[in-house]
Amino acid sequence: MKDLNSLNIEQLEKWFTDESTIWIPPLEEVSGKNRILALFRAIFKRYETIEWHVSEIFSLGNHKYFYQTTSCGTMIGKGIYENNICTLVHFSENGKIIYLSDYFKDTKGF
Repeated sequence: MKDLNSLNIEQLEKWFTDESTIWIPPLEEVSGKNRILALFRAIFKRYETIEWHVSEIFSLGNHKYFYQTTSCGTMIGKGIYENNICTLVHFSENGKIIYLSDYFKDTKGF
């Protein structure tokens, strides 16, 4: 989360490989490090400010985790944004993200 909250693409780069896949609705799944980083650039540009706060992390075994998170900030042209998110993350044995999927409580902002 520290790297995500930095909003620095170079910090996020170390978490992904060309085999990584993420799904952040309402978009389709995105695979490959370069495409994932481009997606994060596009997401970050939609906000004046944004940050994530983890409230719980649950181990699901086999390098899989469930994160309960709140994101908040200010969307450009739309005002204050806050949402509760559940995220499933599957890490490789060397700590890279194999698969990440977000589930949002409220999708009206998208």
